[in-house]
Amino acid sequence: MEITENAALIVIDVQKGFEREFWGRRNNDGAEGNIAALIDAWQETGRPVVFVRHDSVQPGSPLEPGTEGNEFKDVVAERRGKGSGPEVLVTKTVNSAFYGEPDLDAWLKGAGISQIVVAGIQTNMCNETTARMGGNLGYDVLFPLDAMHTFDLTGPFGWTQTAEELTRATAVSLHGGRFARVVTTEDVLKGAAAR
Repeated sequence: MEITENAALIVIDVQKGFEREFWGRRNNDGAEGNIAALIDAWQETGRPVVFVRHDSVQPGSPLEPGTEGNEFKDVVAERRGKGSGPEVLVTKTVNSAFYGEPDLDAWLKGAGISQIVVAGIQTNMCNETTARMGGNLGYDVLFPLDAMHTFDLTGPFGWTQTAEELTRATAVSLHGGRFARVVTTEDVLKGAAAR
């Protein structure tokens, strides 16, 4: 797999608020380690990194601005500003990182970026929404499924799905619908190292 010289890593919502019991049971305990490995590889090669933070407008949300939950987890906080390549912070109040400040699409296009790698929290929410929009906007979207996690969820009619079931559904929808290429962190790291 080829990773372009200026492919952007988009790290979505890796915030302390997602560590709370509020969300329920999560999957993929290895997500943060894989996110760290991707950030490290991007920073070592001077590729651009986009850090995305969700500033919830819901009162009492674990991601409310001004609370500890809104802050980045240490795995991200200790890496911000450490790379030799471009870096930007995008803040948003909705699911898609393409509806935030500054305008992500404009920033990427302004830098001549056509390939993006989406990682972070949650797989089937902000990550999936950002990947779908990225695909619609014409980006080559890579979605390393093991560099993200989600939570069990209850929907309509009393239906429930586990985090694993939601992850599989997201992967099948994105890959099968050609919004993104669902891959592994190892795939991406190998592609990024092959120069």
